[in-house]
Amino acid sequence: MDVHPPSLLIVDDQDINRRVYAKLAATVAEGVRVTAFGDPGAAFAWLEENQPDVIITDYRMPGMDGAEFTRRVRAMPHGADVPIVVITVYNDRRFRLDALDAGATDFLLSPVDHSEFGARIRNLIALNAHRQMLRRQASALQRELDDSERSRQRLLHDSREALAQVIDTLPALISATGPDGRCVFVNANLAAALGHAPADIIGQDMAELLGERGARSRDADRMVLERGAPLPNYEEEFPDRDGRMRVFLTAKAPLRDAAGELVAVLTSSVDITERKLAETRLHHLAHHDSLTDLPNRFFLTERLPRGRQHSRRGDQRMALHFLDLDRFKTVNDVFGHHVGDGVLRAIARRLLGLVRSGDVVARLGGDEFAVLQNGVSSPDEAAALAERIAEAVSRPFLIEGREVVVGSSIGIALYPRDGLSADELLRRGDLAMYQAKADGGGSFRFFEAGMDASARRLMILETDLRSGLARNEFVLLYQPQLSLRTRRIVGVEALIRWQQPDGILLEPKDFLPLAEETGLIRPLGAWVLQEACRQAAQWNMPGSPPLRVAVNISPLQLRGADLVRTVQTVLAESGLDPTRLDLELTESAVIRDADGVAETLAQLRSLGLRISIDDFGTGYSALSYVRRLPVDRLKIDRSFVENLRPGSADAAIIGAIVALGHNLHLEVAAEGVETEEQVRELAACGCDEVQGYHVGRPMSAEALSELVLDMAAPDA
Repeated sequence: MDVHPPSLLIVDDQDINRRVYAKLAATVAEGVRVTAFGDPGAAFAWLEENQPDVIITDYRMPGMDGAEFTRRVRAMPHGADVPIVVITVYNDRRFRLDALDAGATDFLLSPVDHSEFGARIRNLIALNAHRQMLRRQASALQRELDDSERSRQRLLHDSREALAQVIDTLPALISATGPDGRCVFVNANLAAALGHAPADIIGQDMAELLGERGARSRDADRMVLERGAPLPNYEEEFPDRDGRMRVFLTAKAPLRDAAGELVAVLTSSVDITERKLAETRLHHLAHHDSLTDLPNRFFLTERLPRGRQHSRRGDQRMALHFLDLDRFKTVNDVFGHHVGDGVLRAIARRLLGLVRSGDVVARLGGDEFAVLQNGVSSPDEAAALAERIAEAVSRPFLIEGREVVVGSSIGIALYPRDGLSADELLRRGDLAMYQAKADGGGSFRFFEAGMDASARRLMILETDLRSGLARNEFVLLYQPQLSLRTRRIVGVEALIRWQQPDGILLEPKDFLPLAEETGLIRPLGAWVLQEACRQAAQWNMPGSPPLRVAVNISPLQLRGADLVRTVQTVLAESGLDPTRLDLELTESAVIRDADGVAETLAQLRSLGLRISIDDFGTGYSALSYVRRLPVDRLKIDRSFVENLRPGSADAAIIGAIVALGHNLHLEVAAEGVETEEQVRELAACGCDEVQGYHVGRPMSAEALSELVLDMAAPDA
């Protein structure tokens, strides 16, 4: 009989997945034929004319998931027995069960392990080959049985022999035991596992041959004989021939003769060790953080109280420490995410060294951790642990030869005082943590009732912020920028204010952080850009002195894909000469991704506008990253100007920044100028422009126009 190469069908809507699985499939057997489809409908059309040895399908497909695909294959004339493998990711447990209920034979975890893929597919090909062989033998038997009674008798004997051979090749331990407990049949796999030849086992007491598990097997056989019905499948663990512990799924069922009499108990045990290991791994992955291997939020939630019913049982008191790292973004921005990951792993180790047995240390995501402290007798005990956590986190870390220092803000929620459920404790611990961070970080705070009210105020503020945008409640003020060479106003900075219905003007610090957090900074920033350019176009009408307008761009706007298009549209609609527009970016926003930002800035600068680095000098003393950026101007942070005196350290720093900036052909401006003495000293340092209350406070567009005209007058 000709042996045809095995045929595999792959169904996956992702082209890259089909190519990868096809390459892997090509290695499972010599000459294997692989057919792949991205559309399940095309696969069904192919299955009408072809019958593969194994089908491999992805669960997540548009239009039809893996479970429905499996169900429809099983309904086809030749689809009842073909092995079907469904590929899922580790957290798709429900989908995997749906696929198994629909008739899937097995599943693989994505991303697919190459060795596991090959082993699973080879086993299924072999299993399908056995099924096909049985099917062919059965067909042959049926044809010969039709010839004569003698042929039927002979073929019956042959079929029994063939069945015994097939049973010997099945990957299972199979035996039959009579009412007296002695073996009446055993397959080759079980005989080999027991270290005997099959013929030597027949007639032997199976309980004695099975050793430690013999008594349990004898009791189970007795139950089958008494009830005349199969037992529910059960798992058992015993060593293989090499002494390695394996897990088996065992089934026991009655074996009857032609007259229907119960003559023996049929026992079969299938090795499910690999499946159990996969289930254990899936459970671990679903409950643990992949970076630190700490328990995750899901695991922690399961350990926290479930509500009032839980509290009635008199459970011990707990303290939930909600931990957020201070200055961790700077670590990622300056040193890279690989160093940041090293810090997170090191913090996990330190936290584990602080807790007792029974406590839980979890990573909630990002730079957030939690410690569940059990058996807390008083708030003082929780505070003591929080102090130890803060001290441990604040100690320097040595990661890849770099010394890294971070801090922590810790919020503490006590059970049952602050909440009776996981949601309440997590939310209130989070609120307390934000209060600790608002207090300056590096400390801890217990949850207090007023924090809920504060959180509600923030929610109301967010709602009002959205409404304020819709009702055009925001206004722009303009602060003049003075040229130290001409002593004329050459530019203004557009500064946003929120005009409340009661007439109060809210400062940016009162609403911009929330706008950043909620993403509202994008529409708000777009409005500022549009309004500032419209006003600047009016100031720069023919015959008017040239005036540049500076608009601050937030990090969130800078990372957006539509900033260049937005600026192009605003310039076109306002008619403003691009050379009169200056976009100001904070130093911290630029240095986070200097190489990535450079491309965006180059596109913006190609429009003809200017780029300024605002708050320059806060935290970074080198100009090396500026060399890589297409910028025109540096704005020295006001902190260097506040105590500026001749011969002071701040004067030396400003002089160095000015000199280096000019060497890079950049203009240098200073912010926060409040006295004439500061103006003179900045001029002596070579500064090009100044901005501050000494030049002018933020003012309306009309007041700014009058100031510019006054200073431009001949006798000014």
